[in-house]
Amino acid sequence: MTELTLPRAGADRERLLRLLQSYGVYLGVAVLLLVNIALTPHFLSAENFRTQAVQVAPVLIVALGMALAIGSEGVDLSVGAVMALATSLVSLYLGYGPWIAALVAIIGGIAVGAANGALIAFVGVQPIVATLALMVAGRGLALVLLPQLKDVRDPGMAALGSGDVLGIPYLVLIAAALALLVGFTVKRTTFGRQLLAIGDSRPAARLAGLPVRRVLILVYVCAGALAAVAGILATARLSASDPTSLGTLMELSAITAVVVGGTPLTGGRVRIGGTVAGAVLIQLLTATLIKHDLPPSWTQIAQAVVIVLAVYAARERGKR
Repeated sequence: MTELTLPRAGADRERLLRLLQSYGVYLGVAVLLLVNIALTPHFLSAENFRTQAVQVAPVLIVALGMALAIGSEGVDLSVGAVMALATSLVSLYLGYGPWIAALVAIIGGIAVGAANGALIAFVGVQPIVATLALMVAGRGLALVLLPQLKDVRDPGMAALGSGDVLGIPYLVLIAAALALLVGFTVKRTTFGRQLLAIGDSRPAARLAGLPVRRVLILVYVCAGALAAVAGILATARLSASDPTSLGTLMELSAITAVVVGGTPLTGGRVRIGGTVAGAVLIQLLTATLIKHDLPPSWTQIAQAVVIVLAVYAARERGKR
């Protein structure tokens, strides 16, 4: 009886861990929704859902780039600094028009991503070290360009931050479009297949003749560009450029969304749907704690706990 029970218990535990990694993020979102419906006043109002969707949009956009980096067995710690750099560039070039300012900001993000990719692909620096260096340098450059908060008064930026189509904010539409684009890229393009192959085994990818360096540079260029877009949207929503605080700890939120969404830190796999759900989970968790008068520090603690649980589930599954 005991000999039969032990294998069955092990199989049940493995099945539970597999289900948690694949669908745990959706369960978490459902639980938080039910808790808020029961305990949070006016949670079901249209205005509240609009607010939550607008706030999650920049996190989701940054998380999409982070998912690509993690899928290649890397990480990008510079995304928050890129957001700060983008808001500084928007403020500096807004006099030429909002489209020019946004283009310059995205070019700035691409430059940071290219620097990250070059350090990783050509110099051989570990992703965590390379992007940490650009995180410090990027934030410093943003503060040199714009040392303090500055109001952004432009009709185009105001429309981007508060406008909508059929009641759906522009920010949400942009985030959804980018999620679909990144998902298509990962699943249906040669670049996406090469990215996953490199994340699964970089030496094997080299032996197979894949352009490892080029793909790695493109991965971090995409991450930088997406972080810059998030910085532009956050600037438009806030109607202000504040490089001292914009994007602070964004890398933590992005990594949490990606890992909780089922993308393993070991690379070789990217779950865009899970990343979207992970970003929603982080936003709901933050909103729940704030609405119930808990200090912001509790949000960071909760995110850390969620990351540990997600990584543990992935690690236990990887042993089998």
